[in-house]
Amino acid sequence: MSDTIEKVKCLIIGSGPAGYTAAIYAARANMNPVLYQGQQPGGQLTTTNEVENFPGYPEGITGPEMMVQLQAQAQRFNADIRDGWATKVDFSGPIHKVWINGEKEIHADTVIISTGASAKYLGLESEQHYLKMGGGVSACAVCDGFFYRNQEVVIVGAGDSACEEAHYLSKMCKKVTMLVRTDKFRASRIMEERVRKTENIDILVNTSTVEVLGDGQVVTAVKVKNSVTGEEKEIPATGFFVAIGHKPNTDIFADFIDLDETGYIKNVPGTSKTNVAGVFVAGDAADHVYRQAITAAGTGCMAALDAERYLASKE
Repeated sequence: MSDTIEKVKCLIIGSGPAGYTAAIYAARANMNPVLYQGQQPGGQLTTTNEVENFPGYPEGITGPEMMVQLQAQAQRFNADIRDGWATKVDFSGPIHKVWINGEKEIHADTVIISTGASAKYLGLESEQHYLKMGGGVSACAVCDGFFYRNQEVVIVGAGDSACEEAHYLSKMCKKVTMLVRTDKFRASRIMEERVRKTENIDILVNTSTVEVLGDGQVVTAVKVKNSVTGEEKEIPATGFFVAIGHKPNTDIFADFIDLDETGYIKNVPGTSKTNVAGVFVAGDAADHVYRQAITAAGTGCMAALDAERYLASKE
């Protein structure tokens, strides 16, 4: 074995609630885990200003602060947390090979994939500004809808997830304006009918977002344009929700790990196991349904326990 190759018992690819929880459990089991944080250390929660639905924080906590605490907890048990991200893998043989930053090669007895999924955004400069400010742009109604109780919000999207989130928001917001880019929904008929029958959801078809407006700190309105008439108007809103999908960060695993049609990793039901022995998955890289911090943490625990049992079976 080359001097440039590092041998580890447990390699965790990606951070966030899933990766850090896996590191906590793996470290406590004396698996000496090495965790590479990925291109977005802390994952999607680092873009969340307030987290109020994670058990144990009665006063709430910011996403970045929670990630700092989870990392510190993992390091308390001597988990090796490192900067860097996986750029290539080879799971074709009994040795799990992973390359970090295109240079460093690691051979791991077990690998836990916790690379997450990235929310898709429209890419507008104003949208990104208020997203970074934590001032009213979100890609998760379940996470952030509570902050807009009795307020007016706008949601973009036309699929099942968009309909589900619009309906969720309608239960707490005074008014929900739903922007559909074409003249038809992509959602199932039953989901479309559900939002159409909800009194406080206003559906605008053939409508796209021109700009997210605000005072520099928080969102105050959304400028939209009708693609048929060319008419532009401003819709008062304190929240702008984007529900146009997520992209799982799984491309580098595609040659070895079974993925579904949208790129999410397939796990053996009820476990964190993938189709490759010794390779496990946790968090949003496999979860396209719940996508919550608490569920990600739970699967991080599962992955570490499954990895520990796998190693025990090899002794």
